[in-house]
Amino acid sequence: MRRLLTSLVIAMTIAGSVPALAAQAVPPGNRHAEQPDIPGASVRRTKGTKTTFDIKYEKVYDLLSTDHELLGKIKKVSNAYGINPIHVIGAIVGEHTYNVDAYDRLQAYYVKAASYAGQSFRFAYDGESVDDFVDRPQFAACNGKSDSYTLWTCREDVWESDFRGKTVGGKSFPNNRFSAVFFQPFYAGQTFGLGQVNPLTALMLSDLVSRVSGYPKLNEKNAGSVYKAIMDPDISLAFVAASIRRSIDDYKEIAGMDISGNPGVTATLYNVGNSRQRAAAIAARNRSSGTTIWPEENYYGWLINDKLDELKGLL
Repeated sequence: MRRLLTSLVIAMTIAGSVPALAAQAVPPGNRHAEQPDIPGASVRRTKGTKTTFDIKYEKVYDLLSTDHELLGKIKKVSNAYGINPIHVIGAIVGEHTYNVDAYDRLQAYYVKAASYAGQSFRFAYDGESVDDFVDRPQFAACNGKSDSYTLWTCREDVWESDFRGKTVGGKSFPNNRFSAVFFQPFYAGQTFGLGQVNPLTALMLSDLVSRVSGYPKLNEKNAGSVYKAIMDPDISLAFVAASIRRSIDDYKEIAGMDISGNPGVTATLYNVGNSRQRAAAIAARNRSSGTTIWPEENYYGWLINDKLDELKGLL
């Protein structure tokens, strides 16, 4: 029922059946006095590499403060997508504090990207390519959606409702995210590049990035091109900015909230994804409660707001 309500809110908002809401500015700062719990997987991964979150934060901060070329690229791409560059910085800092270690300089990201060039792989699960999978009749309602964002969001919703953790046509599917099951051909949990962009996220944002930055549109049949996009620092930054732009627009259009003044919230959404569904959920809660419930930051976004003055100093 909750999923159905969320889908209806999204559909009616986009179709114009719901009156446009005056966007309320989300207050700056953190809603939580203390940092929310950090997931165990992130804690174990960090301990396993014999480092700490503080050390990882300092490392990515040093990268940003000393690499003027990278900061210039961040400012340029942020301007192209109409967002404050602090949002892109927040996403990069969060990813490299909690998920991966930063390289010492931008050039190392180019070298890493080149190491994957020419590798042959595809997006599939248990021998079934994702292209064949989304041809199943359950996805018929998605076929008329021409924009990559609405198309792949629709497909992700169908995965959640019809396939996740279920047996369909004699084939069982894992109780895991669509992106983890079909879009990680190397090993589970792997994301890549400067912005740690997920391949499914890249496919969703392909049309927006192509329109704004002029990069070729991505296709799930060519997994290599998707990985090139998310590994190459220049292209990856466009996807980071596009993801943040999309989150800001989703909350404004669906929930009537302007989150552009709270980098901790945009960082949280960059971390957890599904901004469209989350905006619809908070809009529904606000209507039912008759009060204003603000979006809350998670552990990742909390750090960005907590360090905001220091991070703004980079600009």
